[in-house]
Amino acid sequence: MVGNTDFSARFQDIVFARLYRWGGNFVKVKLVMKKHERVQVKIFEGDKPAAEVAAQRIAELIRSNSRQNKQTVLGLTAGKSSVHIYLKLIQMHQKEGLDFTNVITFNTDEYYPISVKAIQSCHQWMHDNFFDSINIRPENIHILSGQTAENELDTYCREYEKKIAEVGGIDLQVLSIGGGGHIGFNSPDSIRNSATRSIRLDVITRKSAASDFFGEEHVPEMGITMGVGTLLKAREIFVLAFGEGKSSAVKRAVEEEVAANVAVSYLQEHPNITFYLDEASAAELTRMKTPWQVGPCQWDKILKRQAVIWLAQKLKKPILKLTDEDYGENGLAELLKVCGSSYQLNIEVFRRQMSTITGWPGGKKTRRILIFSPHPDDDVISMGGTMTRLAEQGHEVHVAYMVSGYLSVHDHTVSRYADFVREFNRIFNLTPEQSIAIEQHIDKFLLQKNPGDIDSAEIQSIKGLIRRTEAIDAAKYCGVQEKHLHFLDMSFYNTGKVQKLLLSEQDITAVSKLIEKVKPNMIFAAGDLSDPHGTHRLCLDAILTAWQQNESKDKPEMWLYRGAWQEWHPDQIDMAVPLSPDEQKHKRYSIFRHESQKDRAMFPGPYDSREFWQRAEDRNMMTAKIFDNLGLPEYHALEAFVQYPMTISEHLKAQLTTSK
Repeated sequence: MVGNTDFSARFQDIVFARLYRWGGNFVKVKLVMKKHERVQVKIFEGDKPAAEVAAQRIAELIRSNSRQNKQTVLGLTAGKSSVHIYLKLIQMHQKEGLDFTNVITFNTDEYYPISVKAIQSCHQWMHDNFFDSINIRPENIHILSGQTAENELDTYCREYEKKIAEVGGIDLQVLSIGGGGHIGFNSPDSIRNSATRSIRLDVITRKSAASDFFGEEHVPEMGITMGVGTLLKAREIFVLAFGEGKSSAVKRAVEEEVAANVAVSYLQEHPNITFYLDEASAAELTRMKTPWQVGPCQWDKILKRQAVIWLAQKLKKPILKLTDEDYGENGLAELLKVCGSSYQLNIEVFRRQMSTITGWPGGKKTRRILIFSPHPDDDVISMGGTMTRLAEQGHEVHVAYMVSGYLSVHDHTVSRYADFVREFNRIFNLTPEQSIAIEQHIDKFLLQKNPGDIDSAEIQSIKGLIRRTEAIDAAKYCGVQEKHLHFLDMSFYNTGKVQKLLLSEQDITAVSKLIEKVKPNMIFAAGDLSDPHGTHRLCLDAILTAWQQNESKDKPEMWLYRGAWQEWHPDQIDMAVPLSPDEQKHKRYSIFRHESQKDRAMFPGPYDSREFWQRAEDRNMMTAKIFDNLGLPEYHALEAFVQYPMTISEHLKAQLTTSK
């Protein structure tokens, strides 16, 4: 963990390159940080360690109040940002006897209208993920009702406020920040003293919820939410934000002035608030992005590279054209003092960036390559050009598809395939008995199905088969032999809902066994962790756990790709593979083989409505443009990779020593 508490002993295993980019020693940062950060911030290596610390504080409050025969009033929020807090509290209840009988809860928001039994409702989510596993009294649970009559909403909301006041107010409020700066369902333009009310959901909120409802058009247009004023009355507030998509909202909330059109900025006015972040959500904070603006730095090679590329991009100049004056006038005089001259520093960073460019990503000696693809199309979206290049250069390329991806198949696609089967049977004179049962099931089930309903096992299987055949087609188009394709169908994914199970030993074992079977020299895995329902993160956890447990003398290299959701920063990149216009076109056509994902993806995410092939193509070309602007060779497109584990900078080692 980075911040005002101890660092994790597992810091050497961190995947994320930007986590250690933090200037000055611990004490100096804590003092000068105030001019940038207007609230208390704690940065962790991931959401799980952040949740553990937050849960410990909640448990401490409950126990302290219980010793005084006092109730504890918690404000809670549903969603994946808070799920690990609830899991930790459940564990403490089951193993340590943490008692919830004197705990009263109020949830921040709910969709409207929505049934309490709907799988997307906050009511159902809270019971599934928390309340049903602890000994809280049912009468102490308060969740805004999406079934309240419309003409009674105003009265209902006033009563909710009254109930909070009657128990003495909220002791500790848990919040999560939406990528657009939302808190609860309070959109960025919500007023400071707003109370619990019904509210029309804005575009970003509805897009963010689209994956839960299997399409934005199925998301309710309204919601009920505690107001900004209601939330600020809590005696203590925890704010949770994890992932790259939250970084700009976090910066606005933490470092920028309070603004009437940014509801999350009002949180700065609270006297007892703590932001719990991971390195990705904290990436835009000054201490992470430009630590030399916070305090003195220890200029190791990693921090030098970060500063030089930042300066080149800021001034829109190639690396080799940066001058002493450029460094001096942009707050980097200390760096020049350490390095002696801009000439030597520029050469050092330029040569390092040049060394990342290669047309032989697997080397010139034949090797076994294992590509892990979380969903059936992540391989071609993120590294389709490199995948083709590896196959063309004679390497033995294997691809492992980790989940079936059936959730991303539209119902109408299933109907189309059913029509195909029906016509296939007719043309080839197959008996009706061989297919009629499944055909009748498909027709009947899909006609009765409501948006977001869990598919039957038969429909899930058909959707999974659709994605499997598309993956086979795309991989073969890239030159990978069908016998080298592996479908793991990991169990955490198979819930029928967007929300996934926890990673199991069975999942990790499946990955370990495949690594043992293939015996790869190189492994490629998705380091792109911003997909809407967290599959990439869980898949990467499984791969890294299996890789770390691998005791082979010739441990495979581990490389991380991105592309579907964001790209690596240029100073992070360890390998860049050039793509010609024809190679990029070939990659595009390989993505097109995933026809069920074409034209309209089921889970596009809230901030980019383009198709995945468009996003990937744009990012590859943008990476090439960035390299060109830095004065590196000009290519049409580049696929970028980072090697795991990251090299730990001397700068980070000093931070660890000082903080301990």
